Amino acid sequence: MRALRHTIQAVVYPGEESGFVAKCLELAVVTQGATLDETVANLREAVALYLEGEDLAALGLAPAPTVLISMELEPAHA
Repeated sequence: MRALRHTIQAVVYPGEESGFVAKCLELAVVTQGATLDETVANLREAVALYLEGEDLAALGLAPAPTVLISMELEPAHA
């Protein structure tokens, strides 16, 4: 029996034209927003909708998993 994951990994990165994009690494969830706060809120909602009614154990997830976000940012130049 494999261990169930307690986290869902996602990455947030700058959009091509503006705003930010969030993408889950283990689930087929991608969303975007104009600001970081909006993007994170959209990600939470998208993950909740994706998991709604799903058997989390069948997806390899423990009950009430946490979304762990990594951010890709370009360095600021002086």
